[in-house]
Amino acid sequence: MKALFYPEWGKLEIADVPQPRLLEDEVLLRVSNCGVCGSELETFRAQTRRRTPPLIMGHEFCGYIEEVRGPKSSWSEGQRVIAHALVHCGRCIPCLRGDTNLCVNRQIFGMHRPGAFAEYVAVPQHVLIPWPEGLPGTTAVLAEPLANGINAMRQSPAARKSRVLVIGAGPIGLMCVFAAKQLYGSSVVVSDLIPERLNAARIVGADKTVNIELQDLSHQMKEYWSTNAPELVIDAVGSAKTKLLSLELVEPGGGVVWVGLHEDMMQLNSYALTLGQKSVSGSYSGSFDDLQQAARLLAAGALDTSWITQYPLEKGEAGFRDMLFGKGDKIKAVLDIYGDPPKQACAQIKKEDDILPPLYDPATIERL
Repeated sequence: MKALFYPEWGKLEIADVPQPRLLEDEVLLRVSNCGVCGSELETFRAQTRRRTPPLIMGHEFCGYIEEVRGPKSSWSEGQRVIAHALVHCGRCIPCLRGDTNLCVNRQIFGMHRPGAFAEYVAVPQHVLIPWPEGLPGTTAVLAEPLANGINAMRQSPAARKSRVLVIGAGPIGLMCVFAAKQLYGSSVVVSDLIPERLNAARIVGADKTVNIELQDLSHQMKEYWSTNAPELVIDAVGSAKTKLLSLELVEPGGGVVWVGLHEDMMQLNSYALTLGQKSVSGSYSGSFDDLQQAARLLAAGALDTSWITQYPLEKGEAGFRDMLFGKGDKIKAVLDIYGDPPKQACAQIKKEDDILPPLYDPATIERL
């Protein structure tokens, strides 16, 4: 099969690789579309050990089932499905309380196991959900990043979420905006440096955008919210500067959520946190429940995806480099690998009892 292969640091190429071999209770998925995530761009650019070549990346994907392996399955050949980005064990404490994204045994597609920048990928059945009819593949792949946005909006312990500031209008920041508007009816201000990204933020529902190279963010928010500060600040950039800024701008008693992973180490003035009784939470990926909710939101048709750029698999390297070094309008790349498959009836979303799998031992998984 063809794949966008990551053979060594700093290199991507289209390669012929063996088709995946299925383990018990897995399906062979023919990939329709796969989004390029900012975390993949960052680890490729910085050559971090989070994704060590040789590897096939790609964890935001949808497709249709070509083969099912297992004696009992609610899935069948030909069904259209969306996959979660990570494989959870279903038995650890985080999984049992519903935080499947925090599974202590988790495996990420394109990191711990081969991803979906390829014609086919092997997927455990319990991480699949139905791909809603009528939803284009380029939109269906946003279920995973939207799950990130839904999860981020859940993290702040403060009930007050009427005024939300999102720092960074990349794809995850945009999904945080969409989740805030659709689920909480928040008033949302978005800041960024790039005009095209701010335009995308307005497209997905931001009430006000601020170019922080040209405008003072604090002043613009006070003017817009009648001297009030945001109740919730989401940092979708993750630099030391934006993390400190998020703490500075949130109101006393407010909540801050850090989603971005641009930088790790930072110096923190903890007095501002303590004396202001502010809360800080990390947010990683989204749970399986978040993914299902994201698919339902996307199926409602309220998200404008005109800010997405599509690439065929053969142009996948160009998509990567456009996102890394391209113009401001290169916000989100989606690889169009097979395109939208023929319409098939979708199975009902499975009950929680149906998605608890056997433990998956990484040592037993034979892959490339």
